[in-house]
Amino acid sequence: MLTAPRHFMPSPGLPGVGLPHDRMARLAARQAFVDLKLSFLHAVADVEGGDGDWLRRQVRSAEEPTDLWLLRARVFAALVGSGLDRRHRRNVLRRSLESLFPDSEPPTGFGSF
Repeated sequence: MLTAPRHFMPSPGLPGVGLPHDRMARLAARQAFVDLKLSFLHAVADVEGGDGDWLRRQVRSAEEPTDLWLLRARVFAALVGSGLDRRHRRNVLRRSLESLFPDSEPPTGFGSF
């Protein structure tokens, strides 16, 4: 007779699994993803041409933060320009990405200690 793996766990099993704080963590992660997705949608809202249409479809169909992470270079390329609106959209998108992927930017040397 083999012992099931769950019998090797300390009782009462996995502490915290399925409890309210676990649910709250999932909700917080989902909200962070939704906020990032909204930032991406705002960033590509007025990108013109076929590339803009493609980017909007890709952002709308994203289901995980990684999907958006993989689109970041194309979105930043679409936002090239020195106009105030474009710079603002790039900054908002950069801050949104940093909130979900905090180690994504290389150190600049201008951090506070």
